[in-house]
Amino acid sequence: MGKRLVENDRVSASEVPADPVKAAARIAPSERQVKWQELEFYAFIHFTVNTFTDREWGHGDEDPAIFNPSDLSARQWVEVCKSAGMQGLILTCKHHDGFCLWPSKYTDHTVAGSPWRNGTGDLVKEVAEACREGGIQFGIYLSPWDRHEASYGDSARYNEFFCNQLRELLTNYGDIFCVWFDGACGEGPNGKRQVYDWDRYYALIRKLQPEAVISVCGPDVRWCGNEAGHTRTSEWSVVPAYLQDNEKIQEQSQQADDREFSSRRNTQDSDLGSREVIGTLDQLVWYPAEVNTSIRPGWFYHASEDTQVKTLDELLGIYYGAVGGNANFLLNLPPDTRGRIHEQDALRLRQFGCVLRSTFRVNLAAQALLRASETKDEAHQTSCLLDGDRNTFWCPCEGTEQAWIELDLQEKKIFDRLVLTEPIQTGQRIESFVLEYKDGDDWKMLYRGTVVGYKRIACFAPVTARYLRLTIHESRWCPALSGFGVYLSDQGRLPNGDV
Repeated sequence: MGKRLVENDRVSASEVPADPVKAAARIAPSERQVKWQELEFYAFIHFTVNTFTDREWGHGDEDPAIFNPSDLSARQWVEVCKSAGMQGLILTCKHHDGFCLWPSKYTDHTVAGSPWRNGTGDLVKEVAEACREGGIQFGIYLSPWDRHEASYGDSARYNEFFCNQLRELLTNYGDIFCVWFDGACGEGPNGKRQVYDWDRYYALIRKLQPEAVISVCGPDVRWCGNEAGHTRTSEWSVVPAYLQDNEKIQEQSQQADDREFSSRRNTQDSDLGSREVIGTLDQLVWYPAEVNTSIRPGWFYHASEDTQVKTLDELLGIYYGAVGGNANFLLNLPPDTRGRIHEQDALRLRQFGCVLRSTFRVNLAAQALLRASETKDEAHQTSCLLDGDRNTFWCPCEGTEQAWIELDLQEKKIFDRLVLTEPIQTGQRIESFVLEYKDGDDWKMLYRGTVVGYKRIACFAPVTARYLRLTIHESRWCPALSGFGVYLSDQGRLPNGDV
């Protein structure tokens, strides 16, 4: 049998390709994956009984009466997210302890058994409505591991229970952009382990929320491999199909509250999509990466960590590595026992958003003159790089794997950031490139990069120049670019407070 290269939800080639690199270049994302990638940066909210027990993982035996935030405001959560430039929020509707933040019909271990809102509250509803009012997307996290539910480990019964709860979340709270699963799989109250029916879960989501991506333990979005915010030098979106099953392997899942598990960096899989890798595989898929980490050491709020909020430089470093390295950035914000994002965290996020907005407000190349080594046709001119439309793009003729583009900024300007974007709806093509600037009559090296993908942000020391040159040394079949931005970073105009 020939090798198959599989796109998300469809087969793109069923015969042995004469050129596997060319075949890989044709693998493209689904529409839901493109919409997800355009969000770039969004929040995780971890909030449950653990917030009140000062734990990271609950045991499932907590009394719902301990859940009683004194001043909860989902609107404040959304305001903080928006101040940082986030475009979505994913709520931990049920963590491993099994406590539900909505009044589920299928268990009494819910907010209905708590004194919060006199037992009539529905936090999932409050957050979903606050997101809609604030103009950001709403997503859900639902832990498959439930340390409270008696049927856990009785696989058929528990899968039915889990699907019933999943159906409640998918039908009662409006549009959902993401269903986020992890693969944690430990013992339940009966000492048994559950066999999760992932295919059944996926089918239910596709039926009830077809626009939602299914993340991490799912076919649409993959985990970057750690919770430390570490990113690969080359983050390919076209990767081996077996990675879609990696996080579902029970033996490799997290089964205890282990800080080492969450902070370690996986280095054995640093190369997921090079020519050497794809040339040996039977199946490839479009499976883009998400980088997730917490603004504090823990995922839930602990007063002892109030002085350990990530610094502005730490957050910027993760952002540039993630969003600037062809991945999305999921940053956890743990509300405190009041039900509010702590002042320290909120301040840091306002500072962060202010820096991003001031840095990327003005494209210094907006009026640049461009020329390229080659252009495919009238529809793919270099002017497409500056029109702000991701659906238009420059490319050379098919089969041309090396090319260059020169920019004339028309006057000398100082800059330290450069943004490149590929039209990922046509695939991911660029494998390596070099940026240079002209100093007198000489071209000098500015930045050397590998993949571009949805977005590559090149960061370097400030340089003053009029002319820039991008040379694409390696690409798959032919390169394509939809955007070219030149910027000067600015960490001024911060809100009052220490950085």
